[in-house]
Amino acid sequence: MLSRIADALYWMSRYLERADNTARLVEINLLHLLEAEDVLSEAAQWRPLLGISGSQDAYQQWSGGAEIGRQKVIQFMTQERSNPNAIRSSLRLARENARVVRDRISREMWRAMNELWLEVESQLRSPLVPERAAGFYRLIRNSVARFHGLTVSTMIRGEAFGFYQLGTFVERADMTARILDVKYHLLLPDASLVGSALDYYQWAALLKSLSGFEAYRRKFHRDFRPIDVADFMIFETEFPRALRFSADRIAQALDIVGCPGESASSRTRARLLEQLEEHSAERVFERGMHEFLSGFLVDIGALHRALATDYFDTYVGGDRCDT
Repeated sequence: MLSRIADALYWMSRYLERADNTARLVEINLLHLLEAEDVLSEAAQWRPLLGISGSQDAYQQWSGGAEIGRQKVIQFMTQERSNPNAIRSSLRLARENARVVRDRISREMWRAMNELWLEVESQLRSPLVPERAAGFYRLIRNSVARFHGLTVSTMIRGEAFGFYQLGTFVERADMTARILDVKYHLLLPDASLVGSALDYYQWAALLKSLSGFEAYRRKFHRDFRPIDVADFMIFETEFPRALRFSADRIAQALDIVGCPGESASSRTRARLLEQLEEHSAERVFERGMHEFLSGFLVDIGALHRALATDYFDTYVGGDRCDT
């Protein structure tokens, strides 16, 4: 497989996953604010979304330093053309990469991608106001889920599928770790809030943003506890958005594309799995949640660079995995 084809498959699924995760975050923030007690300023309610996507500086430059507000954040994270992490930007790049690999994906996949892009372009011709934002984000989530379903049911399980999985789960692991890190700082247990309605809605919103609320309640038949949420979202092997689940799927995808043990990608994969296997929720809290998640994000970044060296770049100095 040519490196440009592998690269396009990888980024097609990464950008699609990024659009889905961003839609989830903004939608849940909108719904959460309707349910929760009004104890935070509007800026405090919306600033974490910019932190998760790493877009604080870009937002300040775009807004001219204006105060953070609901409508501005929705516009910036959804349709602002200058924001490379906006939903519109992510979907445009996903479609462009899908066009490059049309002969490697199924006709149904391409049709679903194209229909999603055309619908998004149609809906974003005018500013997305909060009143119709929730419906738009549901469209994104449902359309991305449809694309993944068509991929699973129509794509040959070969190298192309392996690079599709790599992009999906590298992006998912990165975003889940970012959400946990930023949200946990906001939700650090406050004795005066434990058991309150605000405490419940905050932890519920965190799990809902990762589609883990119902699954969590099935496993833990008690009130929300930070250590239980950490255990579920980091170490659960059967929940598709947990860090351990994503790491396992990354390892399986590397096996599909055929990377030898001495390659940079294989070494980084081993280090990522080792860190998860050596820790538990208790150890994470002893070491520090932020410190653990920061280390995980460093490992994910190293894995991405290793994939670029081994598969996508013409870099002369790394061990390439020729496919």
